[in-house]
Amino acid sequence: MKDLLLITPPFTQLNTPYPATAYIKGFLNTKGISAFQMDLGIEVILELFSKEGLTAMFSTYNLQPTTHNPERIYSLKEDYIKTIDALIAFLQGKNSSFARQICSGNFLPEASRFSQLDDMEWAFGTMGMQDKAKHLATLYLEDLSDFIVECVDENFGFSRYAERLGRSANSFDELYNHLQSEPTYIDKITLKILKDRVAEVQPKLVCFSVPFPGNLYSAFRCAQFIKTHFSKIKIAMGGGFPNTELRELKDNRVFEFFDFITLDDGELPIELLHQYVINNFENLCEISMNLSETNEFKRTFLLQNKEVTYINNSKRQDYKQSEVGTPDYSDLQLQNYISVIEIANPMHSLWSDGRWNKLTMAHGCYWGKCTFCDISLDYIKLYEPIAAKILVDRMEELIAQTGENGFHFVDEAAPPALMREVALEIIKRRLVVSWWTNIRFEKSFTSDLCVLLKASGCIAVSGGLEVASDRLLELIKKGVTVEQVAQVTRNFTESGIMVHAYLMYGYPTQTVQETVDSLEMVRQLFELGILQSGFWHQFAMTAHSPVGMFPEEFGVIPEQNTITFANNDINFKDKTGINHDKFSFGLKKSLFNYMHGICFDYDLQDWFDFKIPNTKIPSDYIVSCLEKETDFNIKPSAKIVWIGGKPTSETFTKSKKGNSWEMTKLTFHDKTETFDISLEKDKADWLVITLEKISVYGESKSTFTQLKSDFETHFEDFELFWYSKSIATLRGFGLLVL
Repeated sequence: MKDLLLITPPFTQLNTPYPATAYIKGFLNTKGISAFQMDLGIEVILELFSKEGLTAMFSTYNLQPTTHNPERIYSLKEDYIKTIDALIAFLQGKNSSFARQICSGNFLPEASRFSQLDDMEWAFGTMGMQDKAKHLATLYLEDLSDFIVECVDENFGFSRYAERLGRSANSFDELYNHLQSEPTYIDKITLKILKDRVAEVQPKLVCFSVPFPGNLYSAFRCAQFIKTHFSKIKIAMGGGFPNTELRELKDNRVFEFFDFITLDDGELPIELLHQYVINNFENLCEISMNLSETNEFKRTFLLQNKEVTYINNSKRQDYKQSEVGTPDYSDLQLQNYISVIEIANPMHSLWSDGRWNKLTMAHGCYWGKCTFCDISLDYIKLYEPIAAKILVDRMEELIAQTGENGFHFVDEAAPPALMREVALEIIKRRLVVSWWTNIRFEKSFTSDLCVLLKASGCIAVSGGLEVASDRLLELIKKGVTVEQVAQVTRNFTESGIMVHAYLMYGYPTQTVQETVDSLEMVRQLFELGILQSGFWHQFAMTAHSPVGMFPEEFGVIPEQNTITFANNDINFKDKTGINHDKFSFGLKKSLFNYMHGICFDYDLQDWFDFKIPNTKIPSDYIVSCLEKETDFNIKPSAKIVWIGGKPTSETFTKSKKGNSWEMTKLTFHDKTETFDISLEKDKADWLVITLEKISVYGESKSTFTQLKSDFETHFEDFELFWYSKSIATLRGFGLLVL
């Protein structure tokens, strides 16, 4: 029995929990508030994709499918029922030897999704057997998903459910009407699991975290069920969807389902809701709230006198990031998440393959200027970094709690300076972790910083290249140029860190020529191997972005709608009159091939079934960006850090023209190589002592100025020493300027 039940409604991810409820539960722990959390999505998936689940589905829906593909799947139903449990166990990491059976061929039933394999056998050369088996198993699941969509429940999707009902729903009418109909097949599975859990936990307050439009319908359906069958329980909604979409809520029918809807950071609003519900639980009537002036709420919608009312009367400040505690993943079925690989690309698969503990380095965005972004909302606007030591403490706590040492920092854009400090702290503590995050491709990511990040366990970064056009990047206020992006992606790639780029087309005033030129830039980045993965998004105008708030400044004309429910995506007309939709297929098809390392020699026209102009970008443009000389000037305040080991030394005598002097050969061993440098003995002695002082494992760090000053108390001409061949060798093996 717990006070709160925290629920992520279907569906988000298959491979790892969406972190919102874990964040909230971690905070509630610091307040001594009891809570149970569940990812309803993964529980529904596992119920459906099981021997019993498929048997029930196929027997209940003994239809005559209208097209060949579902007819084939239905004919092979016994093969699906026979193999499903073993296949799910394999994807859960419980049956690794099963990969050989999957890869042997003629084992899994195959429908239309497998037809793409004819074009993809070459891709498996870069994948191990486990990954190939995961990819084949993913195609098998996608075939079943196609059958469900066509014959069982048209709203089904592995990472979303009834998403259409949540997208741009300015009015609540369509969703409300849908909720008056009989529960769907997926609803029935969902509600059965929900009923059992609510009866078990007996909460007084159920909180739904709704991150995306694809979770919205299920949240309402579940809330409706609780209202009907557990009428005393109060129900709240928070999360990314209400934070961005429900800020102008007016329709009081929403409160037939929910008692409270909170906005922005959830910690303090939920603490106050808990206080209100627990203190008044026996007296709360079903229709209206018993409110008095002493009741405190933080950014909360509720129904008062049959009117939607927004109350933000608490004078308490939101909690600092250092005060919210470590995310708590207990209660979640961590061992049962399933890893899938949709595309044979190592970077692209990070989103769907593997279990990741999710953390945040900083609240908000340190840049906060991009014109397509919701920079007016608190989740972007209020920037607050967390101290590196606290972050790494939380990493250690999560490793102990979950048994997993993979981390996904889910920042809007992780700050480079904080990434550096986190990396230093990870290395200093000798932690073995793998981590990745979202960044801006800014010049702070030098070659040396990338080497440090890799040494700490960073395996990948994702960032917004958006439109690969300097004019549009300036209009977006991205703060980067294509040249800068090329240099930074090169630095990451050369250090062994994979790079994914978010790409955009259809930005206001973007011309057809700029779209073609942007594709050519992307082609060159992939051909040179400095970009490993990407995804094209068509520009969407949102209500809380500068483009949405000041459309006239960007040459767009928004459609005017009456808002009573959701308000985020705004339909608009671009004054250029260009139909950007038609570029979607060609951009995505070309990128799919580039991600697999092929078709770089295709003419750009080959990707489109309509005439496009020739690109104006020189074929060596990105190469020329990378050939520009690096600035060798080092900031006096730059930290000098040694991440290598302690050398062995050997003294010898060197003679020249009758003169002799003592030299020392220093031999270093790194993970893959052994190398040595030779210096005059006194300089070698100084270097050995200095490397120990500036070691990443030590307490103190030296700046470039301090290093120079210390050298010059013993010797002359620091510049000659610093830029010598010996130091250049060390720079290539872990002597870093940060």
